[in-house]
Amino acid sequence: MKISAGPGRTIFFLNCFITAVAALFLSGTISYVLAQESDQNQIVAFDFRIAGDEVRTRIVIEFEQQPEFSFHHLPSPYRLVVDLPETIFGFPDKAARPRGLITDIRYGAMAPGRSRVVLTARGPIKAEMAKVLENDAEGTFRLVLDIAATSDTEFARLVSEQRWDGAAEPDVAMAEPRNGADDIFTVAIDPGHGGIDTGTRGRNGTQEKDITLAFGQTLKSVLEEATDARVVLTRDDDRFISLGERVRVARQHGADLLVSIHADSFRLRGVRGATVYTLSDRASDEMARQLADRENKSDLIAGLSLEDEPDTVADILIDLTRRETEVFSIGLAREVIDAFDGRINLITNPHRSAGFRVLRAPEVPSVLVELGYLSNVEDEELLNDPEWRQKAAELLVEAIKAYREKIGNVSN
Repeated sequence: MKISAGPGRTIFFLNCFITAVAALFLSGTISYVLAQESDQNQIVAFDFRIAGDEVRTRIVIEFEQQPEFSFHHLPSPYRLVVDLPETIFGFPDKAARPRGLITDIRYGAMAPGRSRVVLTARGPIKAEMAKVLENDAEGTFRLVLDIAATSDTEFARLVSEQRWDGAAEPDVAMAEPRNGADDIFTVAIDPGHGGIDTGTRGRNGTQEKDITLAFGQTLKSVLEEATDARVVLTRDDDRFISLGERVRVARQHGADLLVSIHADSFRLRGVRGATVYTLSDRASDEMARQLADRENKSDLIAGLSLEDEPDTVADILIDLTRRETEVFSIGLAREVIDAFDGRINLITNPHRSAGFRVLRAPEVPSVLVELGYLSNVEDEELLNDPEWRQKAAELLVEAIKAYREKIGNVSN
């Protein structure tokens, strides 16, 4: 059927056309305004940097605008969650590759107007610093997060005390801390080397990693039998553990002290006897410096990079360690030497110091005990003798008990 187009019908269709055009125009205008408003609420993150090791890690996120942020600790797994306004993450994915304490990094939109960065850690952590700084030269801003390894107890406290009004996650129920109450005296025993890192080798084929593990297990048994201390081994089998991971394990369990066990070698085969080392940014002598250099390169043997943190950060860590624990570490070293004196052969000047990476936990008094030198045939024979290891372990426990008694008297 053909529809005729009279004057009234023409006016009707014209009005409809005008109304439709106006509606489309108005709709487009509103959409444009909303889009502009949304863009104004967005911020842009254009760079991501991460540096550090298993003890301390720094993350820097660069922004074009000043970001408002909040952060929270979450368990199961250990995480630090950073909430941001709606953010365009403009940096390449490879810039946010995990390292150090951080094993996984995720970022993206959470909801309209909200974005989030989730940092998963290899153990309990705490944010020691989280703040926004302005880059004066560029007029941009950077969010700086300093993350440090901590104990299960401290992590549980952080989770329980924080207030979070944001969206709850389904797995935030806090497990009981693995290291129990704070008042339990805890000793971390660190059998040096392990796995692909065999350490030194004696003239008769003895491997340092085997001696340190055997002694570490003996020391653990004696210490548990003779005291009420909790004892943690950084390794209990033949596996590689990085230097930073050894420190992190001690901190995770809230260790009151760390004893790292070694049996090194020296170019002069007549050198023998036990030595006790503490941390120092300047070696006490050339022998101590050479030993620290060798021990600090253990990670390289397993193919790990040593470019874990800037020198300035390392200097700060060593300085912090010296200020907070030097007196206690030296006190422990003296107790060990006194216990060994006359019963276990000691090297000349048995207390020495150097920049050992495994001794740098800021709050954990630490010593490195060289039981003897595998480059010396007599020492190698003793180190392979279970009875001698039992005797040395018992003397070392005497030293730990004396140290514990003295620091108890100081604290009282």
